[in-house]
Amino acid sequence: MARDIMFSTFAAAATAGPYDERPMLPESIDLQIHLSRNDRPQPFFLVCQYDSVIVVMSGEGRVQFKDAPVLWHSYVPGDFLYVPAGTPHRIVPATESIQYRYKLPESELEAVAWYCESCGAALCRDTWELSAETAQAGYLRACRVFNADAARRSCTVCGAVHPAIDLAPYRWAELAA
Repeated sequence: MARDIMFSTFAAAATAGPYDERPMLPESIDLQIHLSRNDRPQPFFLVCQYDSVIVVMSGEGRVQFKDAPVLWHSYVPGDFLYVPAGTPHRIVPATESIQYRYKLPESELEAVAWYCESCGAALCRDTWELSAETAQAGYLRACRVFNADAARRSCTVCGAVHPAIDLAPYRWAELAA
């Protein structure tokens, strides 16, 4: 994926889409930053191998956490939100938000997880190796598997069946290529 050394955040964000997680710096630079312009709830909970930090450049909303002592954290422009390693979290914007996510380039694994919207029980999780599959390719593949299998979308605790994810707004295939 082509990357620049210098860029204007808001100019770059004008071409960004929801949960693009587009790497912005050359691979050789430690502590990579990833840009997204989010206008809808993240369709899954992201799980990063190492600690990460979400930096809010514009917009308001909240980050939801699972399996953590904190259930959510609201955000406004200028906030830095720390996400501990292995903590499932999901961004839920109230207004369109431009965000950076700081990730360590040493990361080997990433995962997405789904939880029941009715009772909060875990539905399923998909993990991949970043050396074999980019984050965007992993998001797309995991969402397609989730969509294709009603059993993965069904809660074994309360019986709720969750709808398939509309993949049209996401540019993950384009970014992965």
